[in-house]
Amino acid sequence: MNHHALVPLGLVLVTGFLVPWLVVRARWAQQVPRLALAVWAACGAVFTAATALLPAQLVLTGESSHRLTDMVLTLRLPTPERLFALEGRELLAFAIALTVVSLPGVAFLRRLARARRVRLRHAGVLRLVGRYDPDLRATVLDDDRPAVYCLPGRSRRVVVSSGAVHTLTPAQLAAALAHERAHIAGRHHLLVAAAESFSAVFPRLPLARHGGTSVPLLLEMTADDRALRRCTRDALATALYALASGRAPRSAFAAGGPSAALRMRRILTPYSAGHPVLRGLFTITSAVLAMTPLIVACCSFPG
Repeated sequence: MNHHALVPLGLVLVTGFLVPWLVVRARWAQQVPRLALAVWAACGAVFTAATALLPAQLVLTGESSHRLTDMVLTLRLPTPERLFALEGRELLAFAIALTVVSLPGVAFLRRLARARRVRLRHAGVLRLVGRYDPDLRATVLDDDRPAVYCLPGRSRRVVVSSGAVHTLTPAQLAAALAHERAHIAGRHHLLVAAAESFSAVFPRLPLARHGGTSVPLLLEMTADDRALRRCTRDALATALYALASGRAPRSAFAAGGPSAALRMRRILTPYSAGHPVLRGLFTITSAVLAMTPLIVACCSFPG
């Protein structure tokens, strides 16, 4: 086997199997959700690139394979003139790599388009049955069940049921609204679409399976952390308790939901910020160091 294929193969194993196994079992991931989200996103990007490079390296000759490895390790992109001059095995390798990369990209765009259509339909219904409250800066629906959710994207809006307005105190309602606005400001629907499309393309991969369930929860925790800049822990936790049974339409983020109990416990048990960050960085560093022998071996042999 071409020894230059060792680097992408190692990256596939580390990002697709090892790192997800470590992160999904790590306590620091839920304590510093933004760092964990960065790890999941980086693993997805590196895995996709490595999966595209692996068959390309197997197709190329030794000299061309070494050139490709040098470009990847030095982050040098080929010039347009070089791409147009490709032929034979190099053209085949480029076509294979482009096809592999395009699969999750196309799935991501389709997922975004489908979710946008659902949100637009729901936004049309809200214009008919809801009323805008300028004090809350949200659309109020007449429903006795307490619920607060948001529609992200171009049809962005926060929706509150009349039951939530009557059930929650002003501080609790403000906390729930801050949580939903954090989802909109952070464009969290893009990360959800990316995780869902990745899971659809690689359904049996641990990175896709664990990431598909972890990313939405981490996004809820990230929104909780941002809301806590504007409200107290007690206000947000009690709001989550009151909204735990609330329902939201598809392609929307709800303040309550099935993760409410876990998030309440997290909100009410603060942690020391330094330690989980250090543990997360240690996990990332360990994964990078696991790749060092393969990179050294690959760069040590010219052919």
